Amino acid sequence: MSRARWGVALAFALNGLCFATWVSRIPEARASFDLSNGALGLLLLAVALGSTVALPLTGAAISRFGSRPVVRFGVVAAAVGLLLCASALGHSLPLAAVGLACFGLGLGVWDVAMNTEGTVVERLAGRAMMPRFHAVFSLGTVIGAVAGAGLVAAGVPALVHLGVVALIALAVVLRASSWFLDDHGLGEEGTPAAWRAWLEPRTLLIGVMVMALALTEGTANDWLAVALVDGHDASHATGVAGFALFVAAMTLSRWFGVGVLDRYGRPVVLWATMAIAAAGVLLLVLADHPVLVGAGIVLWGTGASLGFPVGMSAAGDDPRHAAARLSVVSTIGYTAFLAGPPLLGFLADHVGTLDALLVVAVVLVPAALAVPAARKPAAAV
Repeated sequence: MSRARWGVALAFALNGLCFATWVSRIPEARASFDLSNGALGLLLLAVALGSTVALPLTGAAISRFGSRPVVRFGVVAAAVGLLLCASALGHSLPLAAVGLACFGLGLGVWDVAMNTEGTVVERLAGRAMMPRFHAVFSLGTVIGAVAGAGLVAAGVPALVHLGVVALIALAVVLRASSWFLDDHGLGEEGTPAAWRAWLEPRTLLIGVMVMALALTEGTANDWLAVALVDGHDASHATGVAGFALFVAAMTLSRWFGVGVLDRYGRPVVLWATMAIAAAGVLLLVLADHPVLVGAGIVLWGTGASLGFPVGMSAAGDDPRHAAARLSVVSTIGYTAFLAGPPLLGFLADHVGTLDALLVVAVVLVPAALAVPAARKPAAAV
């Protein structure tokens, strides 16, 4: 169990590191291709498209082969995509889009596989662990964002930066996945059963909730640094530092949120975090003073912290169907990453990058209606 926990934690950490490494280069990607916000949104769409194409099949693959080989496939695809994108920046926009699609495919497969393994470890441990696994993911994003800010400021080429991170991820995750527990055969009995999860009302409601919360988190990933540059006249390095502050707040909230979840339960905590996230976005957009802007970023990160891991835990409550349900919830959730970048990009062209962030506060209102679906079933309490 100890080795399995470490294996899952390292898979989460490196996933976050890879994602934040790419995010730290988004302002550079926009500048290198001289893109408008709308065009940048279309480029970012490639990441979500790659993930969304792979996710519906990932649950069936895990049920058949187990999490270990699937997470290995994911990290290889993500590393190849990261290298392709890095080599294309400033030279070939189509190649950059292909690289980002491969990167997104790898991250999506990797994400479902590590979450499935995380639910196995959580159930066998007999206590909540998913928020802390996601905290380790966020820690990886903090490291990636801070390192990215420093390397961007120092003028380190993207190919060197992204290439080194891709190789580190390959080496670490291929080794860490060997410590996974054998979850082959713990889930569905073949592919047809995996698809039946798409007909379950509770699973679909959890997916809708996760979609809104994924948009809350993903909007910051894609647009926070750019919004600080455009809306608050920050430098590129300062914009990336603002993203680092966001993920730092999210990391701490995920780590210490386990106790809050155990005390108050999923629905109360989710409603509270949604309200905190909406307040943070409003403060970030409307405030002028740097301290208030920073406070808005912290509130946004705190509010975005628990939605995704709690949604994953809720989808994995029943071990017999965990892989299929996690695949469904992840697929629905990733539609936020699919629709979010172009929607925010085109909206930003009309109202400004900073004001476009207000979409996050709006979508959280109807999402609150789906929160009761995340409550633990009686048999799982």
